[in-house]
Amino acid sequence: MSNPELDPATSNATNTDITTLHKIEDYHKLIENADNAMLVTRCESGALHSRAMSPCRPIEPTQVDLFFIANHASHKFDELKHDSNVNVSFYDQKTTGWASVSGTAKVSQDKELIKKFWSPMITSFFGDLKDGKHDGSQNDPRVCLIEVIPNEIRYWVSTSSTISRTAEIAYGALTGKAKAPGEFRVISDAEIRHVRGLNEK
Repeated sequence: MSNPELDPATSNATNTDITTLHKIEDYHKLIENADNAMLVTRCESGALHSRAMSPCRPIEPTQVDLFFIANHASHKFDELKHDSNVNVSFYDQKTTGWASVSGTAKVSQDKELIKKFWSPMITSFFGDLKDGKHDGSQNDPRVCLIEVIPNEIRYWVSTSSTISRTAEIAYGALTGKAKAPGEFRVISDAEIRHVRGLNEK
């Protein structure tokens, strides 16, 4: 059972005195700097599978949903059909910031939505099969959107430079006092539902 008193590193880093919009802004910065994500799905046997995915950039300042353009012929869609519960994680190697997004995945082939997120560079991931149909364009029937609707977002963001973080960790090791060279934040289900409601208006 978790005990905040026995986990001072997390307790010292947790910041609950910050607005939802500020949390979303810093969350956007983190996932953009991380560039790639790991999408975790569950197969019929119960095993968890993860794979690297490149998320689409947010198009709204309060957007919390994640979007991925993917090939509908890939195995992950079988797993999403079996169990829509997913996790998406990010890690920014430069700052050691990370994010964990738990939620449910929704599959869509909405052409207007795909158009919003489409980039010509994506074509290379599909290839042109030269059959007049599967040409790697945004109209290719293999092109699909995975929308991850979060129920909770947890992330850690660095609040100091690499040198400062190293110094703080060293100081903590010498003094026995847990240091927190960053902040741990949670965007709750209630906050997510609120901003999603604003975006849908």
